Amino acid sequence: MGTRTFFHHREEEQKEERQQSLQMTSTTRKKKFKSSEEEETFSPAELSIAAALALTSEIPQSRDYKVRREAAILELEERGEKRVRFGNEMEKLEKEVIRNCRLLRARADRMALRRKAVEKAQVEKEYIELRSGRPPMFWIPLRAHTVWERMEVKLACTVLASPPPQVTWYKNGVRIDPRLAPAGKYRIKNTFGMLTLQISRCSLEDSAEYSVEVKNQYGEAYSFATVLVRKYYGKESGFDSEIYRRSLMAREADFAFPLKPLFSREKEPFTLSSYFSSDLLEHQRDIAWFRDGELLQNSERLQLKYQDQEASLTVPSAYKEDEGFYTIRVPSLHGYKEQTTYVFVRDAAAAAAGAPGAPLNLKCHDVNKDCLTLSWVAPSDHGGSPVLGYYIERCVAGSEDWVPCNEKPVKTCRYPVLGLAEGQTYQFRVKAVNKKGISHPSKPSDPVTTSDSSRDKRVTVIPYNGGRTIELLQDDLEGHIKIPLPPTNVHASEVREDYVALAWDEPDPRGREPLVYYVEKSLVGSSSWQMVNLEVPANSPRFALFDLLEGKSYCFRVRAANKYGISEPSLPSEPVTAGAKLATLPPPSQVLAFRDTKTSVVLQWDKLKDGLEPLGYYIYCRETDTEEWQTVNNKPVTCNEFTVPGLKPGKEYVFCVKSVSEAGLSESSPESDPIVVRPAIACPSAPRGFVLLHCGKAEMTISWKAPKHKGGTKILGYFLDQHDAAEPDWHEVNSQPIPRRVHTVSNLKEGHLYEFRACAMNMAGVGQLSDPSDLFKCEEWTMPEPGPPYDVKCTEVRDSSLRLHWQAPLYTGAGPVTGYYVEMCEEGSEEWKQINKQPIGTTHLQVSDLETGTCYIFRVKALNKAGVGPPSLPSDPVVAKTKPGTNEIELGVDEEGFIYLAFEAPEKNDSSEFIWSKDYKGPPDADRVQTEEKGNKSKLKLKDPSEKDLGIYSVEVTDVDDDISASCNLTKEDLEKLLKRSHEIRNPLIKLISGWNIDVLEKGEVRLWLEVEKLSPNAELHLIFNDKELTSTPTHKINFVREKGLIELIIQNFCDDDKGMYTAQVRDGKAKNHFTLVLVDECFDRVAKEADAKRREWKKKQGPHFIENLKWKVTENCEVLLTCKATNLRKETSFQWFFNKKARADGVFDPQTGTGTLLIKKITKADEGQYKAVVSDERGEDYTQLDLTKGAFEDLLKELCRISALSATPLKIQPTEEGIKIYTDVKYFTDYMKTTWYHKEKKLESRDRLKAGSTMNQVWLHILNPTDADKGKYTLELFDGNSSHKLSTDLSGQAFEDALAEHRRLKEAAIAEKYRARVVQGLPDVATIMEDKTLCLTCCVSGDPYPEITWFKNDKVIVFKDRYKLEVKGSVVTITIEKVCNEDTGKYSIYVKNKYGSETGQVTISVYKHGEIPVGMEEEEVAGGMIMKKPK
Repeated sequence: MGTRTFFHHREEEQKEERQQSLQMTSTTRKKKFKSSEEEETFSPAELSIAAALALTSEIPQSRDYKVRREAAILELEERGEKRVRFGNEMEKLEKEVIRNCRLLRARADRMALRRKAVEKAQVEKEYIELRSGRPPMFWIPLRAHTVWERMEVKLACTVLASPPPQVTWYKNGVRIDPRLAPAGKYRIKNTFGMLTLQISRCSLEDSAEYSVEVKNQYGEAYSFATVLVRKYYGKESGFDSEIYRRSLMAREADFAFPLKPLFSREKEPFTLSSYFSSDLLEHQRDIAWFRDGELLQNSERLQLKYQDQEASLTVPSAYKEDEGFYTIRVPSLHGYKEQTTYVFVRDAAAAAAGAPGAPLNLKCHDVNKDCLTLSWVAPSDHGGSPVLGYYIERCVAGSEDWVPCNEKPVKTCRYPVLGLAEGQTYQFRVKAVNKKGISHPSKPSDPVTTSDSSRDKRVTVIPYNGGRTIELLQDDLEGHIKIPLPPTNVHASEVREDYVALAWDEPDPRGREPLVYYVEKSLVGSSSWQMVNLEVPANSPRFALFDLLEGKSYCFRVRAANKYGISEPSLPSEPVTAGAKLATLPPPSQVLAFRDTKTSVVLQWDKLKDGLEPLGYYIYCRETDTEEWQTVNNKPVTCNEFTVPGLKPGKEYVFCVKSVSEAGLSESSPESDPIVVRPAIACPSAPRGFVLLHCGKAEMTISWKAPKHKGGTKILGYFLDQHDAAEPDWHEVNSQPIPRRVHTVSNLKEGHLYEFRACAMNMAGVGQLSDPSDLFKCEEWTMPEPGPPYDVKCTEVRDSSLRLHWQAPLYTGAGPVTGYYVEMCEEGSEEWKQINKQPIGTTHLQVSDLETGTCYIFRVKALNKAGVGPPSLPSDPVVAKTKPGTNEIELGVDEEGFIYLAFEAPEKNDSSEFIWSKDYKGPPDADRVQTEEKGNKSKLKLKDPSEKDLGIYSVEVTDVDDDISASCNLTKEDLEKLLKRSHEIRNPLIKLISGWNIDVLEKGEVRLWLEVEKLSPNAELHLIFNDKELTSTPTHKINFVREKGLIELIIQNFCDDDKGMYTAQVRDGKAKNHFTLVLVDECFDRVAKEADAKRREWKKKQGPHFIENLKWKVTENCEVLLTCKATNLRKETSFQWFFNKKARADGVFDPQTGTGTLLIKKITKADEGQYKAVVSDERGEDYTQLDLTKGAFEDLLKELCRISALSATPLKIQPTEEGIKIYTDVKYFTDYMKTTWYHKEKKLESRDRLKAGSTMNQVWLHILNPTDADKGKYTLELFDGNSSHKLSTDLSGQAFEDALAEHRRLKEAAIAEKYRARVVQGLPDVATIMEDKTLCLTCCVSGDPYPEITWFKNDKVIVFKDRYKLEVKGSVVTITIEKVCNEDTGKYSIYVKNKYGSETGQVTISVYKHGEIPVGMEEEEVAGGMIMKKPK
C-alpha cells in the first residue's frame, strides 16, 4: 500500500515537471519561426518528442539539486511509512517535504530564466549589430496557416533591414489594398520589424498564397505562406474524414455555360444539355434533374446521360406536360451547384386549321369498382374560336382501341366515367373541340386499375409469429345479414353544368354478399320517384346523373341490393339544382413588364383576391404593330412572376395573362404597358488596358479602354485615381467625371513611379474599380521615334474580313507621323505578323483573307523619319465570323424619291446613337445629307445626289457591348441606278399590269378593258375616242374600279361607228400614264364579226338550239354515226337532216333527249359533203353543220380504216379451182386502206399467176396454178393512213399439200361444170295463150359434147307430130304447138344431157278463151300473139 502511494506522488511530481518544461520549451520554440516550406503546425509526433526531451533533459548537478533529491527520497520514504502507520507525524513531515520541494523547484526555475535572459541579451546585441546599413532579410519568415471559415488568421514575420524597408503585401500576386476591400477585412501593421497581416472572418475565397515584399536601397526580400480556409462540416470534418480526403483531390468541375431556354413542339424530341468546365469528380457524379421541383428518373420517356463533360436530358416524344422549369443539381464539397432554365413545348400543328390545342395534365381521381373521375387542364391555344367542350376516350391498358366515353362535349375540365369493369386497367385521353375542328388527343393518363376503394376500411390485419399476418374481412363477420340495410348520407359531391355526381355511405353492417345500388330521383315538390339506373346498377357508392333539366331542383335517394333482395330507400338528399354553370375565375388585375436581357422580359402580375386559387396562369404576348397574340407557355405556371425568353431584340411588346381553372380560361387581363426588349440598365464593368501616351517632367497623358459591359446605357464619364509607388495611399485625380478616355495627369514628381486605376459611371451609378495599371515612370520623353498609337479596335467584323481603327499617337517624336504598320497574331500565339509591307497613311485598314472562326489580335506601330515607334496596346481578341442577325447598309430610294442609305441595328439602347462616317474621315457634309432615326433604324438621305457623294459610308452604333457596324461603297454605277429610280418615283408612271384587251361577251357586247396597279380613291380617268372624250351611257358603259386598277368600256351594239382609236388617260396624285388602243382594219373586222356571231348566237339560244354540235363517230361495225343534241325543245319543234343542201329522211331524232342521229352503214365517196341538222319552231331556228370534205372526210376514212384494220381476222387459206386463195375478212374495206402482200418478207406485185384484190368485206391474194415455189410465209400489211397492221400465215408443209390437193379437185369439178349440158336461157316461168293461137317456146342449150334433148309435158315425153314440131338450130331449140286448145294447158320441160351432166328447164302453159284475162296477172304482149304472164 505504501509503495503504491509513493509511486502515485512521484507521478504527480513528474507531471508537474513535464508541464513546466513544456511551458519553457514552448516559450523558446516560439522564437524559432519556420519558413513557408515547413509544416505549419506541430504534429503529434513532434509533441511527443518534445515531451520526452523535457523529461530527459539534464538538470545541473548542483548542491541544491542533490539536497532536493535527497529530500524527495526522504519524503517518499516517510510518506510510505505514514501510509503504513497512519500517524499524524508522518503527515506533518510529508507536508514539510513537499513545501521544500516547491521551494527548490522555484529556485531552479529562476536560474533557468536568468540563463535564458542572458542568451536573449546576446541575441539582441547581435541583432543591433546586424541592423546597421544592410539589405532586408527575414529573421523569422511567414508560415502557413489552415483555419476554418469565419475564423480570423494573422500572418506574421520578422524582418531585419537598415534603413527600415518599404513593405507590400500580395494575394496570389495581386497587391492588397485595404481600401478596396470590405471595411475591416485586412489590417496591416509594421511594429519595429514585426510585420503582420490580419484577415478577419475568413471565407473560402481567402484561400490563397500570401506574400510580403520588403525592399530598401540595399536590396529586397520576399517571404511566402499559404492560407487554407476549410468549410466546417461538423463531426465529420476531421482530417480522417472523407470530406478532407476529397479536398485533397483535383479542383471540382463547374458549369461551363448557363442553361438557355429551350423551345420544342409536341410529338417531337428535345435534348437539354449542360456542359462542365472539366470532368466531374467521383463525388460529383450523382447528378440530379428536377422538373418544377420534382426529381426525374431514367425511363423510356426520359433518358438521363453524362458523357464527355456533358450531362443531358432527352425526351424522345414531347408532350405539353414536359414543359416547365428544369433544374440540374451537381454535388460539391460545399453542398451542391445547380442551374435552372425553362423548356417550352409548343402545340403540334392542328389537324384542321383553327382547331384548338390539346388538353393536358389528365389525372384520375376517386377510383372505384366501376367508375372514376377525370380532371384535366384547358389548352392555352383555342385556335381563334372558344372551346365548346371536350371528348373523352378510354382504352384497356396495352391496346390502342380507343372508345368514346361521352356523346356530347363536356363543358368543364372534369368528368365522371361510369360503366367500367372491376379489376380492369384503363388509360384515358381527352380532345378539345371548337367550331373549327377537334384537337389532337392529350397525353394518355397513367394506367389506373378499378378496385373497391373502401375495402381497406373493412379489413383488419393481425400480425403474429414474426412478421406473418392474418386478414379478417368485416364482411365475413356479418354473414347473418340477408336483405341489406339502406345506404346513408346520400349527397351531391359535385354539381356541374353537365352532370351531378352523387356519393353515399355503404350500409353498416353491409353483409357478406356483394352489393349493388339503385339511384332514384324526384323533382322537389313531387311525391313520385323515378329509378335512374334500373338496367345498369352501380357497383360502388358513386354515381353520376346526366341530362337533368336545367334550373330544376332534385332530391335523390339510393337503395342497396344483393342476391337476397333490395333494401328500403335511403333518406332523400338535400335539394340539388341542376345545370348551374361553373364560372371562370377573374384574370389578374395588373401585369407589369420589366427589362431583363436583350431577348427576354420579366413579367409580374397580381395574385387573385378573395382567396381564389387558380390552377395556374397562361401568358400571351404580341408585338405592338400586330394584332395576333402568341402563346408564351402551354403549361400553366403557378407563380406570379415569369421571365419570357425568345423575344426579338429591339421590338416592342405587350403582354396579358389569363387565369386557368376547372371551368376553363378566364378573360384576358389588361394589357401591360408596351416595353421594348432591351437589357436592364446596370452599372458598367471596370475599365481596362491603361497605356501611357505621353510623358513630361511633371505630367503624364494616359488612356484606357472602355468597360466591356456598359450596363445598357451611355457611359457618362470616368473617375481616375493615381498612386505614387513611394507612398502607401491612392489619390483621386478628378472629382468630376472625365468624358473622354484620354487624360493628362499633372503635378507629378519627376522620376517617381506611378500607377493608375479608374471606374466608369452611367445612369445606374459608378461601376467597378479597375485593377491598378502598370507602373509608369514620370520622366520626359525625348526619343525621336513617335509614341504608340492607341484605342485600337475592330469594326465591321465578318467571316473573312474586318475594319481596323486606331488613334494617332499624341507624341510624334522628331517629326510628324508618316505612316503606320499593322501587325496581327492569333490568340494564344506570340508570333506577330506584319500585314502591310508599305506604311499606310490613314488610321484605318481593311483586313481581308482571314480564316473564319479564328481569333485574332492586332496592334499598330507609328512611323516617322526617325524610325518606328513602340507598338500600341493590343486590341481585344476578335473572332472572324459574321454574327447571327448582322445587317448591312441598304441602298435605296424612298417614296419621295430621295436616295438613302439605311441601317437597322439588331439591338440598341435608349442612349445609343448611329455614328455615320464617309470614307472613315468623319461625318458626311451636313449640307449634302440628312439623317433620320426611328426605332432601331437610321437613314442617311442624300439631298442633292451627285458624284461628290461617291465613297465609302460607314455606320456604328454606340453604347452597346458588342460591335454593331457596317459599311457600304456607293459607286458611280450604283448612283446612276438610284438616280434613275429616283426620277421614276418623282415623276411616276402608273404601272400597267395588263394592256388593252378585247372580249366579246355572250350577248355580242364588246368589252374593251385594261388593268393597272391599284389606285387610290382619288384617281381620275379620261377616256378619249377619236379625239373626243367619252362619257358613260347605256350603249357605251365606262367602269373604273380604282381599288383593282380596272378600266373597262362595254359597247352594247358594236358597229362601224365604233371603229377608231381609244386612249385611257389615268392620273393618281403625281403618277399618271396613258394607254392607247387602235381598233381598225382587220382587227376591227374580226371583232365585229365575232360580236355579230355571238349576238346571233345569243338570240338563237332564246329558242331551240344545239348544245352539242354535229360530230361523227365510227362504230365497231365500221358504220359512221353522226350525232348532235338540241335543247329548249317543245312538242311542235321540228328536226330536219340535210346533205349537200338537200333534205335527207334517214336520220333519227329523239324529242325527249334532244339527240339526233344519222347512221351511214357503208360510207363511200358519194357520202362526202356537207351535213347539216336544223331544229326550229315558232321561236326561231338553229342549225349545226359538219363539213365532211377534203381533210375532214380523209380523217373519217383514216378512222374507218383503223377500226376496219383492227377488225381483220387472221389470214385464211382457201383452195379454188384457179389456185389457192389467201384472205382475211374485215367489217368494211375501202380503197383508202392501202394493202401490201409479202412472200417470205419480199413484196409481191400482181402478175399473171398472182392476183391481189378486195371486196367490201374481204382482202385476198389469189395464187393461180400454184407450184412448190409458192410455198412459204405470206404477210398482209394494212395501212390505215397513220399506222400499219400486219397479218401473217404459213403456206408450206401439210397446209400447202392439202390446199393443192383441194385446188386440183375443185379444178376438175369446174371443168365438168363448164362442159356439162344445161339450159342457158329463153324459157319463161309461165306462158298464157289464147285458144287457136300458135305457141312457140324457144331456149338455148349448151354442152360439150352437144347434149341430147328431150321435151316433157306433164312429165311425159312429147312425141312431135301433127301440131307439135321441134326445131334445133345450133344451140337454139324451138318447140311449136299449132292451134292450141285447152288440152295443151300443162307443165312443159326440156331435159338436156351429155357425159358431164344434165339439166331441166320448165315452163307452165295456160290456155284461155277469147275475151278472158286471168286475174292477178299483168299482160305483156309478145310477138306472135302470145302473152307472157308473170306473177306480181
